[in-house]
Amino acid sequence: MLKKLCLLLIVVLMGATTSFAQNESDKETRKARKEAEKAKKEAEEMALFAEAFKALNDGYFVLEADRVEFRRGTNVYVSPNTNFISMVDEKATIQLNSTGAAFSGPNGIGGITVDGNVSNISLKQDRKGNITYNMMVQGVGVSATVTIRMSKGSNFCTAMVSPNFNGNRMNFTGYLYPFDKSDIYKGRAL
Repeated sequence: MLKKLCLLLIVVLMGATTSFAQNESDKETRKARKEAEKAKKEAEEMALFAEAFKALNDGYFVLEADRVEFRRGTNVYVSPNTNFISMVDEKATIQLNSTGAAFSGPNGIGGITVDGNVSNISLKQDRKGNITYNMMVQGVGVSATVTIRMSKGSNFCTAMVSPNFNGNRMNFTGYLYPFDKSDIYKGRAL
């Protein structure tokens, strides 16, 4: 009887050891898969960052905003294809479109669109690789400084639009793309 009990105990321990070894192998496999997925995502985001950096450097970009923050800290989630800041051939467009508006707005799609000439462009990269891009935009309905900040490793950025004649600044938060890869709809400019 003692022999049967010892034999049964040995079989149970061997099964538990095999199960433990299998669980450890599964954990290592899951860990390796997770690390590979993380490395792939980081490489994709770095490629988007490099593409966005080149677009800024070339002056041929669109920041498609999915969130706009107004002066007193009010955040509004918006549609990226109608809320953007763009630059092409040293001409900038800033468009703010209110969602669900019952009126058409000056731009015909429920918001405001202003075009202007760009000057005083500066592009700086800090020691960590973060980007700060400044430009002055002046036109019929706009006279503002636009500061775009983009962290290294992603095309996600924030642009602060600071009008030169009042304190009604606003922040556009979204993703920066080369102009030809964007999906924007521009309304009628002032």
